[in-house]
Amino acid sequence: MTRDDRQDAPGAAMIGAGAVLLSLGSMNLGAAFAKSLFPLVGAPGIATLRIILAAILLLLFRRPWRRPIPSALRWPLLAYGATLALMNLLIYQAFARIPLGTAIAIEVTGPLAIVLFGSRRPRDFLWLAAAVAGLLLLLPIRNDARLDPLGVAFACGAAVCWAFYILTGKRVSGGLGGDAVAWGMVVAALLIAPVGLGTAGAAFVSPHVLGVGFAVAFLSSALPYSLEMEAMRRLPAAVFGLLLSSAPAIGALAGFLVLGERLTPIQWIAIVSIMAASAGSALTIPRKPRIEDAPL
Repeated sequence: MTRDDRQDAPGAAMIGAGAVLLSLGSMNLGAAFAKSLFPLVGAPGIATLRIILAAILLLLFRRPWRRPIPSALRWPLLAYGATLALMNLLIYQAFARIPLGTAIAIEVTGPLAIVLFGSRRPRDFLWLAAAVAGLLLLLPIRNDARLDPLGVAFACGAAVCWAFYILTGKRVSGGLGGDAVAWGMVVAALLIAPVGLGTAGAAFVSPHVLGVGFAVAFLSSALPYSLEMEAMRRLPAAVFGLLLSSAPAIGALAGFLVLGERLTPIQWIAIVSIMAASAGSALTIPRKPRIEDAPL
């Protein structure tokens, strides 16, 4: 059965949509649980724990050592893993200072920018304006701004890293396929381990921290990646991107349910504006684009 046949098969769209929404719920629930550990091990500590445990899970699941890494991809793979490590460090530092939904809304502007800045169609300037407007509403530049400026800066840094993550990931995925994620996590774990282990101390290996860490690694990495792969096989890129545009709202919901975080009306308007930009760009991308060109 071809990919188009899978997308047109009865029930395929429903299964794919369910997989995307479950993936987003799992990922944001994992982020909320991770934030609950910040008082014990700090943001760098939980970022390190998540990456190390996710690398172990992916190694066991993918077993990427069964085929060698082409020499031409070793440096790109190192860049991919380094970007992955830095992206996680920055977004967890943002989570420690601003609400989940707000941090995710800022972070998704990175991959969204790749789509919008690479386009020359007039309608895309509308989505770009919506994204910029939402971002400006979130930035702490007004007298009544209630967001931590450092948290916003970390989220903006994570957005830049996400954009580079996509660019480096496309390079290595062509030669390694799904094994690229496993090897990238291994590289990220090796690079980030000194940072997290140095800041977390003995709390890093406590049974409670390790138990929640495994849950975070599974919910935020292993399960979402698997679900999204299934969704990509069944959904057109536009629908996939449209569903992923709900990530900030789901993040805000997870933050409210698990952590009791509440957003101001202005912050909700900003999040909706960024979500509209992402959804609009997904709906108006050229016919039958590649899935990796989806905005999120």
